[in-house]
Amino acid sequence: MKILFAVSECMPFCATGGLAEVAGSLPAALAKKKNTVKVIMPLYKRVIDNYSKELEFIGKTNTALSWRNQYCGLFRIKKDGVEYYFIDNKYYFDRDSLYSYYDDGERFAFFSKAVFDCLEMIKFYPNIIHANDHQTALVNIYLDSFKRQGRFLSTKSVFTIHNIEYQGQYDNYVLGDLFGLGWEYREILENNKCVNLLKGAIVTSDAFTTVSPRYAKEITTGRYGKGLEYIINTNRFKLTGILNGINYDFYNPEKDTEIIANYNYDTYSAKLKNKRHLQKEYGLNQDDNVCLIAIISRLVGHKGMDLVVEKMDEMVESGCQFIILGMGDPYFEDKFNFFSYKYPGRVCFIKAFNTPLSKQIYSGADLFLMPSLTEPCGLSQMIACRYGTLPIVHATGGLADSISDANGFVFKAYDANEMAYKVKEAINVYNHKDDYMKMVHTAMYTDFSWANSAKKYLDLYKSLLERRENND
Repeated sequence: MKILFAVSECMPFCATGGLAEVAGSLPAALAKKKNTVKVIMPLYKRVIDNYSKELEFIGKTNTALSWRNQYCGLFRIKKDGVEYYFIDNKYYFDRDSLYSYYDDGERFAFFSKAVFDCLEMIKFYPNIIHANDHQTALVNIYLDSFKRQGRFLSTKSVFTIHNIEYQGQYDNYVLGDLFGLGWEYREILENNKCVNLLKGAIVTSDAFTTVSPRYAKEITTGRYGKGLEYIINTNRFKLTGILNGINYDFYNPEKDTEIIANYNYDTYSAKLKNKRHLQKEYGLNQDDNVCLIAIISRLVGHKGMDLVVEKMDEMVESGCQFIILGMGDPYFEDKFNFFSYKYPGRVCFIKAFNTPLSKQIYSGADLFLMPSLTEPCGLSQMIACRYGTLPIVHATGGLADSISDANGFVFKAYDANEMAYKVKEAINVYNHKDDYMKMVHTAMYTDFSWANSAKKYLDLYKSLLERRENND
């Protein structure tokens, strides 16, 4: 198959969240299965800053966006069997951050429209276009409009919702003035009296997916659907939940150059060197036997930080240590700072997000606490398993799909007492080494590689193409 991924961020070029990890791993996994895979994304300033020597100029054209006619350049980098294409327009993308600008709607509308001009430039006509989140929702919406004009008729579209919280909502006037779409699209895109790009992508795509099976069920309900549950249920026949994977080459305790000591299950005792390093480097009491619990997270309410703050005293007094890496809401940052001063040698808070440091923490901790209120997929619990650090999670979204009582600890109700009880249960298992190591074995051998997920995406793509052939 010929597959095009349209994304707003991608590892290793630029990243703000899990979408970038997916975009950096899934296309490579599909390419290994003998598919022709291309990824297209904006040429951000940080890509130029870090990869200018690798960028190959392909050509230039102009992209029409309503009454606008803008320059569009195209660059390429080849990596891991995948061709990564970058759309250049300095007016839109030569900025320090990827998102959160007043003109994000215009920026990503330009990108989405330019995708098709670039496909014509390189003469690549994909069987599948796979767009992701609201930033690239217009790719599939524009594809629908082109099909009405008799173009790209053989191309099927897939859209993945990574987080339904962010929907791309704008005033209705943008439909024609900014996006250049006819009024026939108002009914398709309008939701609650405004343009909603996520809704438009759900309606116009041939299939849409979420990043875990549990999350696919959750968003059909009023609690999780965020105002789109009616549209999702109307189009439920097109919905599939596929659990994300993680990059097994990047997250590999046996070969990871960013941790202090390498290990696998058979050499698990070497993991202790990583724990000792964390304790020494970050002012925790030097104790091989104390249970070290890690939190690596954005410090916001829906990540369960309210539960952690409520029960931190009780959990620390049960005899464990905490190392917390993250940043976010100033309230939670202040609280974790307070706990680090209240419990010197037992609680360490690092206000940062640093990938090498996060891997050192995964490799040095004994347990990993991830009590999210909602979690479409989650990658941290999988990474923790990969490093032999048992996760403690709330049963929601991808956490419920990936962690069980065999490879971690799961509490069902979003409740501080239930979380604290499960943390104490996990500490008790840690203190009984035979039971702990049995669970570690299961965790480290749970397959979270992209191979399984890639096969499911390929099956989905094939079913769409077979449906087209049957219709023909």
